[in-house]
Amino acid sequence: MQYELKYKVIEPKRHTYQNIIDRFGDQPASRYQEATLDIEPRENFHYRPTWDAERELYDERYSALRLTDPYTFADPRQYYYTPYVTNRAGFHDEFGKTLGYLESRDLLAKMPDGWQTVLGTVVLPLRHYESGAQLVSVAGARFAYGSSLSQCASFAAFDRIGNAQMLSRVGIALGSGTADRLALAKTEWLDGAHLQPMRRLIEEIMIVDDWAEGLLAVDEIDKRLYPAFYSGPDEAALLGGAGAYSLFAQHLSTWFTDQRKWLDALINCWRADDTHGGANSEILDRIGREWGARAQEAVDALIAVAAEHIDIGPPDNNLTDNNAGETA
Repeated sequence: MQYELKYKVIEPKRHTYQNIIDRFGDQPASRYQEATLDIEPRENFHYRPTWDAERELYDERYSALRLTDPYTFADPRQYYYTPYVTNRAGFHDEFGKTLGYLESRDLLAKMPDGWQTVLGTVVLPLRHYESGAQLVSVAGARFAYGSSLSQCASFAAFDRIGNAQMLSRVGIALGSGTADRLALAKTEWLDGAHLQPMRRLIEEIMIVDDWAEGLLAVDEIDKRLYPAFYSGPDEAALLGGAGAYSLFAQHLSTWFTDQRKWLDALINCWRADDTHGGANSEILDRIGREWGARAQEAVDALIAVAAEHIDIGPPDNNLTDNNAGETA
């Protein structure tokens, strides 16, 4: 007896979850949408925070920057847990390969003295800046209203500690006297006159009550720091015998480009909001003025020391001024 195998297609009663259907209709949805939209609780909380009884555990009033619907913002990278972890695993694997190449040929230790000095007294201490920025991002992850925002802040927090670890690994890769080099970086962060404006600034940002203002204040530093020390000196490093510096710095430049994607999208969303756009724009402009001036002062102090030893390179004119929504 012969049997014929037949396939029967069973049409699903619905293409996605009800909360997605309520927004877009009954149509196939992306994994990002299903993992992001309307995930954060909005009602039926058991208690209010004992340290702020006027607000709910999840409350849009933790920031003056508001969106009528927080889910009008979407991460342009479409990151939820799985693609984020996959991407960053590859990112750090590539950094490890670069570092392995530098270590196998002792290229960091062979850099000219000026580049060695800048690396040890200016760049390596910035791992402590990254650690402070991580805490600011953690605050954003906790207090941002809407999971589309909070998960971006969460991923940024993991990125920041990853950046700190990359800088630490560069210090370790310098070889002999590793402990002394990392200890020197910490001493410079605590006592170096050129680093005190930066240290003071990040410590003050860490205690800003408004999570969004804290993130944007850090971004004001990033917009000046990353072009100045990671992408800006690239050609000078290659021509000045410090190709090793260029090789590891490219990974931090790549991260900064990725970070810009979601922050720029969020800032544009704040400005374009139908209800709060005008008020948001005023707040964003104020943040840019107040924190931007202090960020410039802190980064200038680092540039002045670095310029005594190396050609730090021209400023990056392709930097996005995200508070103005224009290209500088």
